[in-house]
Amino acid sequence: MPTLIHERVRQCQSSEYPKAICRISSGWVVLGDVQFLPGYSLLLPDPVVPHLNEMDAETRKVFLYEMSVVGDVILEITGAARINYEMLGNVEPALHAHIFPRFEDEPEELRLKPAWLYDWDAAPQFDANRDREIMQEIAEGLEQLGLVV
Repeated sequence: MPTLIHERVRQCQSSEYPKAICRISSGWVVLGDVQFLPGYSLLLPDPVVPHLNEMDAETRKVFLYEMSVVGDVILEITGAARINYEMLGNVEPALHAHIFPRFEDEPEELRLKPAWLYDWDAAPQFDANRDREIMQEIAEGLEQLGLVV
C-alpha cells in the first residue's frame, strides 16, 4: 500500500519535492515539514521498505551509517547540543528516519523530552526562502564527505 513516504520518494526522484536536500546512496535527505528545531530533517530510503528489518544486512548498515552522517553534518552546521534519531513507522508504515537537532536553549519544559511533544501545528512550516540556506549547507556538508550521488 503506497504511503506518504512512497509519494515523497517519487517526488524526489522526479525533482518535484521542494524539501529535497540531496540524494545519497541509501535514499533522500529532506528537510522536515516543520522547523521548530532548525535543521530537522529526514532520511527516506530509496527504494522504500516497510521497516528497517526488511532491509538486507548491507543495505541496513549503509542506511544507518548514512543517517548518522547526516546527523553529524546537521550537528556541525546548527551548533546543536546533540542529535536525536527516531524511526517509528506507526502512522506512516514505511521506513523513514527523523533526524532532530536538539539545542541547549530549547524551552525547559521540552528540552529533555521527545520532539513529538512540541506543538507541531503551531511550529514554523517549511519556507523555501528561509530554509534554502540550511538545505544548501546540509547538501554541501554531505558532498564534502562524498555521500551525495
